[in-house]
Amino acid sequence: MRILVVEDDHRIAKPLAEDLRHQHHVVDLAKDGLEGWEAAQVVAYDLILLDLMLPKLDGISLCKRLRSAKSQALILMLTARDTTSDKIIGLDAGADDYLIKPFELEELAARIRALARRSPETKPTILAHGQLTLDPSTCNVTCAGEPLALTPREYMILECFLRSPSQVLTRSAILDKLWEFDKSSSEETIKTHITNLRRKLKAAGSPENLIETVYGLGYRLHSISSIFPNS
Repeated sequence: MRILVVEDDHRIAKPLAEDLRHQHHVVDLAKDGLEGWEAAQVVAYDLILLDLMLPKLDGISLCKRLRSAKSQALILMLTARDTTSDKIIGLDAGADDYLIKPFELEELAARIRALARRSPETKPTILAHGQLTLDPSTCNVTCAGEPLALTPREYMILECFLRSPSQVLTRSAILDKLWEFDKSSSEETIKTHITNLRRKLKAAGSPENLIETVYGLGYRLHSISSIFPNS
C-alpha cells in the first residue's frame, strides 16, 4: 500500500514509517495538516494515518477537506483522545477507523489489514499467476511451490504486476507508486530491479518472458495461456 503518515511528533512518525516499510508498504511523511493536504493532492494514497492534533490544519479539518475533495483513501485516526465523543467526531468527519495512542505496532498492522479487507478495491488474499504465488499477509513468494527470496523492492514490483496482471506499467508509474518523495531514484533503477527480478524468477523455474517488455511503453506480465499452456 502507498501510505501517508501525517504526524507532527517525529518520535512517533519515524519509527512508525520504518515499521510500515518493513511490511513492504511505501510511506511518505507529513509533519502538519497543510503538508498532508498538499501531499494528498499529488498522490492517490491507499491509506492515510492521521494524527488528530496537528499544526496549521488539525486532523478533523484535514479529514473533512479530503472527503469533500472526494478522496477515496482509507483514513485511520491516531490520537490520545479516547472519549466516545471524540471518536464520533472523527468518524463523522470521514475517518474509517480510530486508534488510541499509545498503541502497539502489531495492533496497527492488524487494523490496516482489516481496513484493506473492507475496501472495495481489495484484491484476492493470495495473488497468483501460473505457478507463481504471492501472499501479501506474510510477504511470502513461491514459484512452483518453492520459496523465492526477493529484496523488498523486487517484492513490491512483483506485487504491483500481480495486482494488475493485464496492465502495462511504465517505469515512471512504478516509480510514482513504489518510491517515496524523499528517495531519489530514476527509471534506470527500475530497469535494474526488473532485470534482477527476471533473473531470480528464471532461476526458480519461471519462463524467461514472464515479465514482458512492451517496447516504447513499459512492462506487463505475460499471459498465462501462452507461457503456461496447461494452466
